[in-house]
Amino acid sequence: MEDFFGTNIDLSELTEKAIALVMTYTPKLLLAILTLVVGLWLVNRFVSLLDHRLGRKDPTLNKFLCGLISVVLKLMLFISVASMIGIATTSFIAVVGAAGLAIGLALQGSLANFAGGVLILIFKPFKVGDTIEAEGHLGAVEEIQILYTVVNTFDNKRIVIPNGSLSNATLINVSVYDKRRCDMTFGIGCDDDIDKAKEVLQRLFEEDERSLSDPAPRICVGGLGDNSVNLMFRPWVATDDLWPYYWDMQEKVKKAFDEEGISIPYPQRDVHIYKTNDD
Repeated sequence: MEDFFGTNIDLSELTEKAIALVMTYTPKLLLAILTLVVGLWLVNRFVSLLDHRLGRKDPTLNKFLCGLISVVLKLMLFISVASMIGIATTSFIAVVGAAGLAIGLALQGSLANFAGGVLILIFKPFKVGDTIEAEGHLGAVEEIQILYTVVNTFDNKRIVIPNGSLSNATLINVSVYDKRRCDMTFGIGCDDDIDKAKEVLQRLFEEDERSLSDPAPRICVGGLGDNSVNLMFRPWVATDDLWPYYWDMQEKVKKAFDEEGISIPYPQRDVHIYKTNDD
């Protein structure tokens, strides 16, 4: 048989070569596919087991480490499968390295986020479950991923913050200590009895079971306003009780001041009208 260029083609020879290629590479291909399927199952199983075990001991490190191990193991599996098929792994690794360099230069921000995640896990400025204030957001840390930290706000919003920003910026961790000072300021009229107002605040402090006596509360005059005397009220409470205590005390103080005849002034302005002749 002749092809388009007039060259003789031996069909039997081509068939023998095709059969030889199939016999040579089919077992390798099937073995590679089987290895890939089983390998992915084992990797996912191992990561799931690690997630379950590590999640009990260190939830902060859990998601980050599991994600990193999953990526590394799958990359090693793909390289092994490629070598089983017959692809030169040396060249393959070189290509992967060159591609990794190019991708790294293009994704410098992502690499900074990865490095930031590592720094967060090493120095632990916060952990999963802590309440932090960072990048203008306040909420509880849900998880620390490879590149991002997930924060759930108290009004049920999900905020994703890059780890690079968290590791290089100032953040406030309000969950480090088990008690906090609740800062409040109440203004009373200039003609009202300051000592009586202090006694009312002290009584409200003692009546509330959430109030902590150690450290002792601070009740003092914080300043003289344009039309008020500002009393600083600084009690200590458990960290979890801070905001409920603050909101409840605002209402209690208003009602108690009304009962005791202590006024809470509001801005006033005197307007004087002068009548003049048209002349």
